[in-house]
Parts: sequence; structure tokens; C-alpha cells
Amino acid sequence: MAGNQYLTIDMITAEAVMLFKNSNLFIMNMDTQYDDQFAIDGAKIGDTLRIRLPSDFIVTDGPAMQLQDNTQQFTSLTVSSQKNVATPYTTAERTMSIDRYSELVMAPMVNALCGKVASTIMRGSEGGVCNLVANVDGSGNIISPTMDQFTGANAVLDDQGASMLDRRCVQDPTSDARTVSSLAGLLNPSQEVSAQFRSGMMKSGLGYDRFFRDQTVIKHTTGTFSAGGTVNGGNQSTSTSGGNITVNAITGTLKKGDIITFAGVNAVNRVTKDSLGTLRQFVVTADVANGATSIPIYPGLIASSTGVAGGPEQQYQTVDASPLNGAVMALVTPAGSVYRKSLAYTQKAVTMASADLVMPKKAVEEAARTSYDGVSMRMLTDYLPMTDQLATRLDVLFGFKYIRPEWLCVIADRV
Repeated sequence: MAGNQYLTIDMITAEAVMLFKNSNLFIMNMDTQYDDQFAIDGAKIGDTLRIRLPSDFIVTDGPAMQLQDNTQQFTSLTVSSQKNVATPYTTAERTMSIDRYSELVMAPMVNALCGKVASTIMRGSEGGVCNLVANVDGSGNIISPTMDQFTGANAVLDDQGASMLDRRCVQDPTSDARTVSSLAGLLNPSQEVSAQFRSGMMKSGLGYDRFFRDQTVIKHTTGTFSAGGTVNGGNQSTSTSGGNITVNAITGTLKKGDIITFAGVNAVNRVTKDSLGTLRQFVVTADVANGATSIPIYPGLIASSTGVAGGPEQQYQTVDASPLNGAVMALVTPAGSVYRKSLAYTQKAVTMASADLVMPKKAVEEAARTSYDGVSMRMLTDYLPMTDQLATRLDVLFGFKYIRPEWLCVIADRV
């Protein structure tokens, strides 16, 4: 057929990796990085990338100079996940145009692969997000958010020092549909309202550069914690990356991703270090069993240098005071509640890093590898002589990290 040609594996791989980056809105709206240090020999599961975090400093009053250590903060991102999708197809299909081939063969493969990668990263929000806002009824049950929750989440990001230039809000499809309906009469810009009316989806506004819906948004089930958990020993602190706080035995359980507070422990503005006068929320970073006496939390419990409210500021401070002995721990959401976990965030808060997989020298008919916009992909093809088919697989080797969990905020919605 005129215009057709035999498609090479390099052409197909280049098309596949572009489809991958553009087939899922969550992937499109996060920081993606390609690590070329593995470009020659290829990476393997377990390789670790070291990512430097921003420094933090205290401002000194008066003319006297006070030198501060430029303490380097790092986090590790482990390349721990390899996903692949494979299918056979005939040699005749390789003579299609690239557009036709992409539509019939490649796009469905890539859509499935990208969706699974996005789902894996989204599940990492359990334990990877330490702020939550929710609209509740008179009994404390979570109900659908209003404009107050969206603007409130934006304010949380401001207080945590998040960039104001690239705010995003990813919602569960049902939550997004509810949001369009609930805000339809409140939004003034006619162009935005028209776009939302035509698409049935939120577009932008309320301080967010972009709203989008994604079916990978998870539902969180809160633990059954009901009592206990009072702080056992005052003046506790952790490292900047988080850690465990010692408590008296809890009754019930805590689930990874639960948000908790401690009485008398308020958040501070991460830039000015001034107390916000509201309880600091902490995310539980691992499941905690009934009767446990240690709770793993993030952010780190870093109080003033004297441990009390109003004391001298210190670098990376997160709270105004350390919890007193006996301070009561509380769940932010009702025990056993289930809610849709939409996220307000700044784009640099979560990073996906991919690396080049090994290119086999033998045992395959064709092999190609390429990267696009921070994503590396490998394609392998082998010939099946009994059926005159080509068996092709696409692979992505990646890791992800919620680099700055304080730069995300859950906007809870009822199920």
C-alpha cells in the first residue's frame, strides 16, 4: 500500500515512550527524571539515586553575624519497580503507517503500562502526604468538599513553603464531577466556566494552575484507633526525615497514611518559623498494630531549640513545641472512615525517576531503548516462526519518591 513502510523497532519505541508520557495526567503533572548514569550497561532493580533537598536557614537580628552550618539534606529514591506489557502481532501489522500501528497496537499497550505505573505511584501517597483538609457534617463524618477546602489546601501549601507557580489538584473522577457541579454557580470567568461546562471537568482556578481527574486516585481507610496513644515522655524529637514517637499503648490500629495530631503541638510556617496556632498534622508512615507503643511519623518532630513555644528558632523547624508527657494523640479523620484521597500539590513534591534497562546482546530479534521527557523505555521483539508472529514487550524500570510530603495536601471526599 502506498505510503506504508516496514516499521523499525526504533521508530516504534520512540512512539511508545511519547505515548507513555502523554497517556496519564498524573504522570504528566509530576516531576519526571531520567538518570543516564546507567545508559551503557543498564540499571537493575535496587539501584538508588540520591536527591538533594533545599537547605534551611535562620535569620539573625542586628548587625552581628551568626554563621550557620549549611546542613545538606538528602533523600534516596530507589529504582525498585519494573513493569512490562507484551503481545504478539503479525508481520503484516509492521507494514502499517506509524499512526495506524500506534492506534491499533501500541496505544492500548502503553495505556495499560502507564496506568499501572501511575497507580503504583499514587498508592505511595499512603504515608507520603502529611496534610489533610476535609468538610464534615455535624457528626464529624466526611462529606464532599466545598470551595473552602480547595482554598484551605492552597493555604496549607503556602504555609509549608511550597512553590506558588505550579499548583495542581488531581481528583477522583467522582470528586471532580461533584466539584464541577458544586462550584458552577460560583466561578466568574466565562471562559473557564464554558470549558468546564463543555468537558464536565474542572480546569483551573482557586489558586491551582490545573485541575484534572485521574482514575488512579485511591480511597483511604482509616485505622480503628479509639484510645490510648498519649505521649510517653516529654521533649521527644526525631530527625528531619521523620522517626518514631514513644506513646502509651494504643487501643485499635493506625494505618499507613492516617493523619494524627498531638495536643499542644502546633505547626509553624516553614519560612518564618512563626507558630500557625493550629495543630501540626503528622502522617503515619507504616501500619501500627493494636497495643503498639511507638508511632512512626512524618514530618520530623523538630521544635524550637528549647522545645517550648516561643523558644529560639532552629533550622528545619516543623512545630512550635515538643509534646508534653501525657499529650493526647488524635486521629484527624473518624476511625474506620473511608474517603476519596484527592491531592492538591506542587509539581516538584513527587518525583518519578526512570533508568535504562540492560540491552540484551543475544536471544532477541530486535531491541531498542530511548528516553523522552524524563522517561526511559525499552522494547524487545522476537520472531515466532510457528505462527509468523512477532512477540514484543515494553519495559519501564522506575522508582518514585514523595520528595516533600508537606508540599501535598489531601482533599478528602466521601465515598
